[in-house]
Amino acid sequence: MKEFYQMSRTEAQKTVNGSTQPLTNQQIKVNQEKYGPNALTEEKKKSIPQIFLEQYKDFLVIILIVAAIVSGVLGEMESAIVILVVVTMNAILGTVQTVKAEQSLDSLKAMSGPEAKVLRNGDVVKIPSDQVTVGDIVMLEAGDYVPADGRILENASLKVDESALTGESLGVDKTEDPIEGEVPLGDRTNMVFSGSFVSYGRGSFLVTSIGMETEVGKIAKLLKTTSEKKTPLQMNLDQFGQKLSIIILVFCGVLFGVSVFRGESWGEAFLFAVALAVAAIPEALSSIVTIVLSFGTQKMAKEHAIIRKLQAVEGLGSVSIICSDKTGTLTQNKMTVEYYYVEGSEIPAKDIDLDDAAQKQLLRHSILCNDSTNKNGEEIGDPTETALINQGDKLGRPAEVVRDKYPRCSEVPFDSDRKMMSTLHNLREGATMITKGAVDVLLNRVCSIQKNGEIVPITEEDRIAIENQNRNFSGNGLRVLAFAYKRVEDGKQLCVEDEKDLVFLGLIAMVDPPREESKDAVAECISAGIKPIMITGDHKVTAAAIAKRIGILKDESEACEGAVIENMTDEELQDFVEGISVYARVSPEHKIRIVRAWQEKGNIVSMTGDGVNDAPALKQANIGVAMGITGTEVSKDAASMVLTDDNFATIVKAVENGRNVYKNIKSAIQFLLSGNFAGILAVLYASLANLPVPFAPVHLLFINLLTDSLPAIALGLEPHTKDVMKEKPRPMNESILTRDFLSYIGTEGLVIGIMTMIGFYIGYQQSPLLAMTMAFGTLCTSRLVHGFNCKSVRPVLFTKKFFNNIYLIGAFVLGLVLITSVLMIPGLHKIFSVQTLNMAQLFTVFGLSIANLPVVQALKWIRVKLKK
Repeated sequence: MKEFYQMSRTEAQKTVNGSTQPLTNQQIKVNQEKYGPNALTEEKKKSIPQIFLEQYKDFLVIILIVAAIVSGVLGEMESAIVILVVVTMNAILGTVQTVKAEQSLDSLKAMSGPEAKVLRNGDVVKIPSDQVTVGDIVMLEAGDYVPADGRILENASLKVDESALTGESLGVDKTEDPIEGEVPLGDRTNMVFSGSFVSYGRGSFLVTSIGMETEVGKIAKLLKTTSEKKTPLQMNLDQFGQKLSIIILVFCGVLFGVSVFRGESWGEAFLFAVALAVAAIPEALSSIVTIVLSFGTQKMAKEHAIIRKLQAVEGLGSVSIICSDKTGTLTQNKMTVEYYYVEGSEIPAKDIDLDDAAQKQLLRHSILCNDSTNKNGEEIGDPTETALINQGDKLGRPAEVVRDKYPRCSEVPFDSDRKMMSTLHNLREGATMITKGAVDVLLNRVCSIQKNGEIVPITEEDRIAIENQNRNFSGNGLRVLAFAYKRVEDGKQLCVEDEKDLVFLGLIAMVDPPREESKDAVAECISAGIKPIMITGDHKVTAAAIAKRIGILKDESEACEGAVIENMTDEELQDFVEGISVYARVSPEHKIRIVRAWQEKGNIVSMTGDGVNDAPALKQANIGVAMGITGTEVSKDAASMVLTDDNFATIVKAVENGRNVYKNIKSAIQFLLSGNFAGILAVLYASLANLPVPFAPVHLLFINLLTDSLPAIALGLEPHTKDVMKEKPRPMNESILTRDFLSYIGTEGLVIGIMTMIGFYIGYQQSPLLAMTMAFGTLCTSRLVHGFNCKSVRPVLFTKKFFNNIYLIGAFVLGLVLITSVLMIPGLHKIFSVQTLNMAQLFTVFGLSIANLPVVQALKWIRVKLKK
């Protein structure tokens, strides 16, 4: 069966309606029941309880819940309650952040749906677009949104902006003629598509599909076949939780065996092993990660980025590939005049001289032979025409003033066959017909050329010079219009036959320019080890020209069209993508395949975009980034992050934030694990040396949940640094527990453990209770001091960085007050199983704790020197 674009208008009408007549009221009712409303079906949003329960999927959280249950069964109800409270607080924080992000997105959505003008009972009536049905005849004019897909019936210079669907920045000239053979979506010029925008002319079309059956609807269906990817942090924490649980179980098993070997009962040995397991697991870790990510989202919201999924903060910092749409993301999505070519000279638009008669004449003609308007910032018309009148505004020649002075007397409208338009005006020089159009077409109608203010016959050299200039402009991705004119008799009514024997005046070249920040943002990406890739529905020449200007493309061989990858296997595509930086004329399916190919090669991929056509790839990517201003609702719903300023540079800032967040989370994990490892070493040593247990269970809980949590959160809020952008992205499969990281934890835990056992031995000379008290005090205070060691992998003791985190200083002071109160206030002794320390013993505890700082800082200094 033929596609609608391959059919004649009559065939299309008969296929849809059974006749060439408009639908009757009865047929409209039948079709509305048969095809349903003209709307996309949205996925059911998750309820708040569902979002809350999803917070418990984390592997470490599950381990903690199991530990809490075991603790409760064994009678340690305090431990069980505290663990469950911490886990619940973490779930509440994650839920609040997710709901807040969704509310921020809802506020960006349009308040009311668009309307459509349809032919009903012989009259054109306005109806809500969701009531449009298959078989309706819809009327279109400049400024209208297209409510459904359909076959064009009437066409009067109709031009449609389809950038939201195809990614092509230029408007598409429409025709009513059938098209032979199979052609891609962007070349179906006798069809219009839902979600596109009429920029010029008028016409009508027969609705052939609505709702989920439109091209936009097909993309919405495609979204459901793409799965969301976990961020590196999510994957790392899953692996981390599994590895940590194995390590803890091994330690507890060893301790259980030693205790039984020493003659303790199986029950007591098991109870202590479980208590140690609960102490070894950093209960506050999930909460700390959530809190740090929440602070990251608040910081990024101030920098114009709404985070829809909490983990996307860190995930952005891990990307090694950014696949970016061109139109509206890297460019301004607004045509702008770049160059004039007049009397043989190429003149940058910013250097136009209105004292020069020829340059002034070309500017005036471009405003007069023009149907677009720009009133109160609302632009209506073809983007190339809008660019011409905007240039007039910049130069102090507003279109309204120029047109009032020289009103239009007659016209020959533009049509896609002639590729020209002409208007008639009474200028000072007399009645003048101004003609603009495609360079090759206009040159065939020219017999003269204006040089030095005089009109002379055009020579072959002149024609070659104009053609070369046109090729030069086009080769640089510019859209070129030619202008000519001729004098006519007063009162003449123009017709197509008048468009001959013209005087060539000049060329005007336009482009959808890159955003000012794009070039610097791309350069920063490259220096950070991130490969930026442009994926667009635009033409290859235009895409390559923009990519060169902003630094994405170095060589023409790095650009290709989507058709090239159409028949490649997934394996072939994985090899191919390495050498390509620009993809032009691509479909939504191509975008998904390109993103997936990079993922298969072990990369974390971010996809940015604003159109409906970007949505499936946004969802397929590890981190999808949508534009908040120009972006469609479909793309926003599919993304992990939405930019409220549509600025590509904000993405780079987000990468920097993400890398800093991950670095800070890693510092917090290092702080928690090295401290916990010190406690495990102390317990294991005491058990092997046949010494009394150095800590009561309440000591371990006090350390984990009070004096540990605040410094860990403070480390998560460590001031950000630009140094992270000098590093390469970390590998996707790299675990948090790298060899270097484990060696830091082991070494630092050993130092703290040694200081703790020294305190234990000093107290043990008097009594086991004093030994336990001094070991508890030393371990607790050592971990507070150790927070400053975890600020950096480099030594910071004698640098400004040592004091630059007010949160860490505050956490240290508060923690010190808490532990000193426990050690010195008699009323707390029974609760915390300690005895009162005299001043000498207290200062011994503090001295041993502070000694950790220079020792660990010295070890860091040695590591740095050895690495060099």
